[in-house]
Amino acid sequence: MFTDTHAHVYSDEFDTDAEACFERSIENKVSRIFVPNVDCQSIEALKKSCSAYPLHYFPMMGLHPCSVNENFTNNLTIIYKELISSTYYGVGEIGMDLYWDKSTYDIQKKAFIEQAQWAIKFDLPVSIHSRAATQHLISIIKEENLQKLRGVFHCFSGDENEAIELIKMGFYLGIGGAVTYKNSQLPTVLKTIGTQCLVLETDAPYLPPTPHRGKRNETSYIPLIANKLSEIFEINMAELAEITTNNSKKIFGI
Repeated sequence: MFTDTHAHVYSDEFDTDAEACFERSIENKVSRIFVPNVDCQSIEALKKSCSAYPLHYFPMMGLHPCSVNENFTNNLTIIYKELISSTYYGVGEIGMDLYWDKSTYDIQKKAFIEQAQWAIKFDLPVSIHSRAATQHLISIIKEENLQKLRGVFHCFSGDENEAIELIKMGFYLGIGGAVTYKNSQLPTVLKTIGTQCLVLETDAPYLPPTPHRGKRNETSYIPLIANKLSEIFEINMAELAEITTNNSKKIFGI
């Protein structure tokens, strides 16, 4: 049994074949899928998708850093009310993205801190988006007394030192399609740290693994990522599936 710890199954890119995508996932033994929110507009679509497959789709609630704008305080109020009104299995997708826009650093930081505090308050894991921002987030977590924060640094693509530091802080690393790319340095990094703090993810519909690069990603591609990891660690797919799914159970408690 495989677990996809990060997939936007409610994306409009699945509007025409959401059921078929789900069936392909089940056929490929991907039966647990954690679903992060993006912004206030995505809440209803997320809830609709997760209610259709409640034994397989597990929602999270948060405000994505790329959705943090001048109205972020009002948006966080809406997100918070939703978080406490229903069952959510994590706070996410939260974090910082300094790749596209560094000008919003201050409000991204404020939004991250507030949502991290929710996660600590309710003892929920986080799904952290970090692009060109990992060292910033590490410093913020330490400086803002957020050491009780736990969860996944989603779509990890950092170096060995960052991997080791995040693991020492108690985080798991989300490994997706990038590990299959020809010039990726991830195989070398992961080989040195082992499997005990890794989980699988697709980030569907984004970042599809080889040989689907450039096309829409979907949860049924998890075995392609797992196969690459099984090669890196020289273990069979069944063992890799068991390790990563057990890791996801430790994170999300289900």
